[in-house]
Amino acid sequence: MSRYSWLLLLLLAIAFLLRVDFIFYILYIAVGVLAWSRWRTPRALRNLTAAREYRRRAFLGESIEVKLTLTNQSRLAIPWLQIQEHVPPELRVEESVRFVRSIQGRQTSDHIYHVRGLQRGYYSLGPLRLMNGDLFGLAKPHFSYLPPDFLTVYPRIIPLTRLGLPSRLPFGTIGSHQRLFEDPARPAGVREFRSGDSLRQMNWKASAHTQKHLVRTFEPAISLEALILLDLYSGSYERRNRQEATEWAIVVAASLATHLINQRQRVGLSSNGVDPLRLHADEQLFDEVTGRLSFDPDVGEDSLRRYMASAIAPRNGQPHLMKILEQLARLDTKETMPFAEWAPAACANLNWGVTVLAITAQGDTTTSQALHRLARNGFNPILIAVEPTANFGLVKERARRLGFQAYNVSNPHALSQWRQTQVGPAVGAPLR
Repeated sequence: MSRYSWLLLLLLAIAFLLRVDFIFYILYIAVGVLAWSRWRTPRALRNLTAAREYRRRAFLGESIEVKLTLTNQSRLAIPWLQIQEHVPPELRVEESVRFVRSIQGRQTSDHIYHVRGLQRGYYSLGPLRLMNGDLFGLAKPHFSYLPPDFLTVYPRIIPLTRLGLPSRLPFGTIGSHQRLFEDPARPAGVREFRSGDSLRQMNWKASAHTQKHLVRTFEPAISLEALILLDLYSGSYERRNRQEATEWAIVVAASLATHLINQRQRVGLSSNGVDPLRLHADEQLFDEVTGRLSFDPDVGEDSLRRYMASAIAPRNGQPHLMKILEQLARLDTKETMPFAEWAPAACANLNWGVTVLAITAQGDTTTSQALHRLARNGFNPILIAVEPTANFGLVKERARRLGFQAYNVSNPHALSQWRQTQVGPAVGAPLR
């Protein structure tokens, strides 16, 4: 029996002994307030609805507005309501997400706060915890929850020139003497009109000047697809700098994909890293320190291959780029399948002539032999090594002899420095 019940019994005893109407009056009021509080408090949250509105995707460092909407569908007011939103530590909160307010009957209350993603990843926003009670503290507080929603923070994207890569690598649309189609971005001159020519190609100004029907001509081109092979096999990277190097590899992949699609080229993505989102919902774990979706380290090596990231077929357009960036935001490094074993299978269904951008730690002999086999199969492989290598000149010469190009883009130190200072984009290392 609660202390309030003992107090009511004491008042009742005093009222009967003294026969004072005022004490009976106080007793009636106390019983009524206690009964109302215990009846109303647990029912208040049943008529309260909560919603969370925000943009589900964000670029690195971008501020995201999150709006919490609470609607009291009952005619009776909620005297006080404590609201507490769980926000991952990696999402820097710019406003308080814990506050108390009262909500009148049939009233809608909004609260806006902002988060900023400082590290790529897939984060949970929430759950939202609601706690209410009565004004006098006569009833036990009751709780309700709004399930979490999720926010994807894209990897960092920097221009190719700052990566240390030339912007005109041999991928995408290249010139060709084989006239598959004419590229309107490459004018070649004019010629006389022929039967079957489209009126869109007419050069009206030149036709009026020469008194002949002239059409524009363009250089022929072949549109080649590009596939980014992102090696996230943990054994490929040195243990001491593994985290920085793999994060830098993801930055390079995101930057290449963005550059290609901005050039209206078709690009795909394949990686031997794991995607934690492929786990069942009851197996998904969010790291307590960062709040990011992470992969269960207890999963066996044989089972890891089942959770490797799904390949994204080459396409173009901004929606396709967002799909690639979303997967890059979630990828994690594990001992799944070595590059030399995985790369041929990843390219098995590609068309002839596709440019394969292989992003890996270093261009060792095994990796170079795997890319050589891709070159012999009719592909156009390009090696992009992301770890610093003192003798990369030897790697580059070996790649030339094996029929592909090699670049060294090693800048994990600048990336780590950028994280600490949170200043502008770091400049990539020059080609070696």
